Amino acid sequence: MLPPWRLAGLLSLKHSMNREIRRIGIIAKPKLTTVSTVLHQLAGWCAARQIQLLLDKDTAALAGQAAGLERNDLVAASDLIVVLGGDGTLLSVARVLDSHSAPILAVNFGSLGFLTEVTLEETFGTLESVLAGQAATQARMMIDVSVLRENRCFEQYRALNDAVLTKGALARIIDIDVTIDGQFVATYKADGLIVSTPTGSTAYALSAGGPIVYPTLDAMLVTPIASHTLTFRSLVVPDGVTIEMGLKATQESVYLTVDGQVGLALRGEDRIRVRKSAITLKLIESSNKNFFDILRRKLKWGER
Repeated sequence: MLPPWRLAGLLSLKHSMNREIRRIGIIAKPKLTTVSTVLHQLAGWCAARQIQLLLDKDTAALAGQAAGLERNDLVAASDLIVVLGGDGTLLSVARVLDSHSAPILAVNFGSLGFLTEVTLEETFGTLESVLAGQAATQARMMIDVSVLRENRCFEQYRALNDAVLTKGALARIIDIDVTIDGQFVATYKADGLIVSTPTGSTAYALSAGGPIVYPTLDAMLVTPIASHTLTFRSLVVPDGVTIEMGLKATQESVYLTVDGQVGLALRGEDRIRVRKSAITLKLIESSNKNFFDILRRKLKWGER
């Protein structure tokens, strides 16, 4: 068991944001028509403070503007990124971050919102805190996912939540060999397997019976989906390891899905390698709630 001083340190891994904000990039959920009023308000707020407002192409269309930036260009040019949408919108933005990416203020326009914890009503107060250097940020670990085919890297992805191997609709239970740092763990016989970050522990891994992990812990999770062997449970490992998953040559209809948004149909003998990414997502926290507040509200803890 961790001593109290160590546990307290883990629960307070946050940093005050202290950087000059000259350009704010806005990325909204595509086709989210209700965001137009907020975009107008943000434009006025930025103009009053002599801050340049940048919009990506989809957001520019929602605002009735003719031109916007590619997401990669917007991320590179921004001192702060405001994401308007749900967790899915934030996950899509996370995939284009680089080592110099600005902190992200995620405003919840969705329904669940484990990641987009700032409400619409809190948006401008939080922005003022950012300008005053009083906003706290959390560094959220990401993972790099590589598909190895015929001894070479066939495809690469980055994920904030998870990488998932699942069977096709008509496929039988699949066999997945798992090694960690070259050491054989087991052959999982299951409907699939999830490798997730602590942030992803409240996503698909939670519905598969995995534990809830505090989002700033240095760890990764390996969680089977509907395991044929009931003794298989979610495995929590250090974040510095390399996890490899291998398929049997005869298996078909197996898919890799990254953050539930992008993916690939796999072939027999493909291997999937997962490592901690050098890229982290810097997420601005709400001043009015913490991780446990979010869990109680979203998971309805204590309700009857």
